[in-house]
Parts: sequence; C-alpha cells; structure tokens
Amino acid sequence: MRSSPNLPHSQQLCANVKRLEGQTSEAQRNWLMQNFQPYRVESLNASAAPANGLLTAYFEPVLEASRSAKPGFSVPLYGVPANLKSRSPWYSREEISKLPAAQAALKGKEIAYIANPVDAMVLHIQGSGRLWVTQNDGSRKQIRLAFAGTNDHPYQSIGRWLLGQNLTKDATWPGIKSWLAQNPQRTQELMWRNPRFIFFKEEALTGPDALLGPKGAMGVPLTSGRSIAVDPGSIPYGSAVWLSSSGPQVSLNRLVFAQDTGSAILGAVRADYFAGSGDAAGELAGRLKQDMRAWVLLPR
Repeated sequence: MRSSPNLPHSQQLCANVKRLEGQTSEAQRNWLMQNFQPYRVESLNASAAPANGLLTAYFEPVLEASRSAKPGFSVPLYGVPANLKSRSPWYSREEISKLPAAQAALKGKEIAYIANPVDAMVLHIQGSGRLWVTQNDGSRKQIRLAFAGTNDHPYQSIGRWLLGQNLTKDATWPGIKSWLAQNPQRTQELMWRNPRFIFFKEEALTGPDALLGPKGAMGVPLTSGRSIAVDPGSIPYGSAVWLSSSGPQVSLNRLVFAQDTGSAILGAVRADYFAGSGDAAGELAGRLKQDMRAWVLLPR
C-alpha cells in the first residue's frame, strides 16, 4: 500500500465528493472507481487464506433509567471517579462491588440507574448508549452516555468463560441472557469474569444530535451501517473500506469508513460493524460473527 495519499489531491477529492449528492448511484460508483484504487487488506501472518478475517458488530443500546435508585432501578452507571489515575489498574469489577474504598470513590458519581446488570454489562462492552431517563420530577428525557474512561483492566469475554466451563453452547447475548434466566443466583459470578469496568459522561440529545450516532475514537459521529471499528495500526482512521462478508446473519458488500476502535479489535483483517441503535441493531450485534474480506480505497 502507499504510505500516504497526496494531501492536496485528497483535499480536492473531499471538495469534489460533495458534488455527488443527489446524483445517481451509478454516477457515484463511477466517480469512486475513477478516483480511488482498492488495496486488499491481508494479514502479515501467512496462512491458507490470509485475506479472510473476522467481522463482528456493535450497537448503541437504548435503555430505561432513573436518576435515583428505586425498586426496579438499582444498577448504577458511573461517571469517572476523581482518583481514577491514583492507581493503575484501578479496582476490578468485583472489587468495585465489594470494597468500601472503591464504593466511596464512586459515591456521587452515579449518572443514572438501570434495571438489569446484564444490560449494564452490554452497555460497558458497547462503550456508549442512550437512556430514557425518568427525572426526579417525574419527567422523561433521552440522554446519551458516552465513553469517558476505564479501570485499565483487560477485557475478558463472559461468553467465552461460559463456553470454557461447558455451561452453554450459545455464547451470543441472547444465549447468555437465556443462561442467566435459568441461573439468576450466578449473575454476579458471571459479571466478575470480566474485570474491565467502563465510566461514562452524559451528553444531551437535542436537535440534530438526536439523529447522530455516538462519537467513535476518530472523534466523529458514527453512521449506522457505514462505520466500522478497526485496529488503527493496520487501517488508519478515516480510511474508506470496501467490506465484503456473507454468512448466516447478514450479507454485506458495501463501502464503509474506519472511524472507531475497541480493545478486542486487533489485527489487519478485523472489523466491528456499527449496526445502529436499539433492539434490532442489538439483535444483529449479538449474533454477528462471520468471515470478512476488506479493501482499503486510496486516491489514485
């Protein structure tokens, strides 16, 4: 691959692409083919199929919440504690639930409370979400919780732990929730398998912001069906990527953009597809795990 495109030429392309708005899909496709050269993304680790990788998906959960703890809403979602940088790693997920020092550091940092610890785990793994919050005066409004920091512990998959213990054969989120429904007394035990803990910041959702996705690591709002998380050491942020994947959950052959990353997104041929917000997006994200191929498009 070229080390980097010519900057003035790239700026010209950015100006020209705005003229494509409203034109036919054929005209847009022809412009893309005339101005960009695809380069297949392959792993440096030689294998029988070096161009094949793994595609998963993530989404923005939408949950009911309360500003104060009350029956049915007892699981807190926290902002960043003041002493987060005082130790690294900070307290683990299990320590946060058990140790008075950790609980004291988080006192007053509760942004809102939700009903289910499994939903809190989903929110932690996705990194952001929307809450329909019941205010203390009884009114409701929607807010976004955006990623603000972590306790610096490594992410550990609770689904993989269940598989390793031969407790389930379905490690998707629907499968995990089904197992917990049959074993509610083991909820905390399972949650503690993942020591990584996420802290959030509250963002207002008003006007055009309500229509946009959360901001990814690149600092721009994600677009449902068009944004992917990548390993930025392999695919630079902002890259246009042609993504091809076919499997039992979805068939994709489309142009997407590398705008985010995640702790589990490692390697060249690896992508996490932003499916959008809400239950339907969550259903796809909970089950998508299939082969993929990718081509980065660079200016000619």
